[in-house]
Amino acid sequence: MGIPGYQRLMSTLLQYAKDGREKTVGAAAEDLAAAYNLTPEEQHRLLPSGREAVFVNRVRWAVNYLNKAGLLAQSDRECFRLTRQGAEVLIGGSERVNIDFLQQYAEFQEFLVPGGPGEKPAVVFAETEKTPEEVVEESYQEIRRNLAHDLLTKIKSCSPKFFEQLVVDLLLKMGYGGSRREAGEVIGQGGDGGLDGMIKEDKLGLDLIYLQAKRWQGTVGRPIVQAFAGSLEGVRARKGVLITTSRFSKEAQEYVTTIDKRIVLIDGATLVELMIDHNVGVSEVGCYRWQKLDADYFPC
Repeated sequence: MGIPGYQRLMSTLLQYAKDGREKTVGAAAEDLAAAYNLTPEEQHRLLPSGREAVFVNRVRWAVNYLNKAGLLAQSDRECFRLTRQGAEVLIGGSERVNIDFLQQYAEFQEFLVPGGPGEKPAVVFAETEKTPEEVVEESYQEIRRNLAHDLLTKIKSCSPKFFEQLVVDLLLKMGYGGSRREAGEVIGQGGDGGLDGMIKEDKLGLDLIYLQAKRWQGTVGRPIVQAFAGSLEGVRARKGVLITTSRFSKEAQEYVTTIDKRIVLIDGATLVELMIDHNVGVSEVGCYRWQKLDADYFPC
């Protein structure tokens, strides 16, 4: 069956609230998940941001829109109850309560067009059962995926020297290396035993991290990672980071979990994600923020 869309949940929520008692979004989501026979995976599947479960988010938005139409009343973001207008919908036996149905109510029209008739609608609904939050998050993830692909393609076309500079810039943005001059001096020097350099783990230099950064072609296998671990042993180092624009084999990833030394593998996909997170090689085009009502601010 899959996770029901938020519009499909509207009729179910009115039935759920028909006893007139106050309900919570969390309890409603739990009870409705059982009613729709959702699997544990469907019930706990998260939004792209990881902040909330998809199903809980859809219940929340369904409650929100029913409240805007006056069919449910919300005492705060989490609590709701059926209104007289909502009870009339149940008595009338309406089979399908959705966004189109809600537009017959003046309260919902005011929500759609705050300025009154003739004004441009403030809310435009997409032809989807996904909530506005899902649409925004999925769109953001798609933009990010495209940016990551473009970044990795660009990095692979640049010189090895520039790649070393990129690694310095990224590690500094992540809080490693002390000053840029110090970081530049210890990275990219063609170090001993297969090590490209080292960088301070913190600004005080209480520990050092040894590095190897290469634009390998194809999959990086266990032998390369094993050789890097041997190089660390040669300088009595405990920590290392191996960076590539390519990818690591399953055997290579498993190997670093079996040794005493702490080796972090950063493949091309992880590299560009870190660059985006720390604003390296990217520029901001726009910034969108969404907020919610702060119930703690209001005395009533």
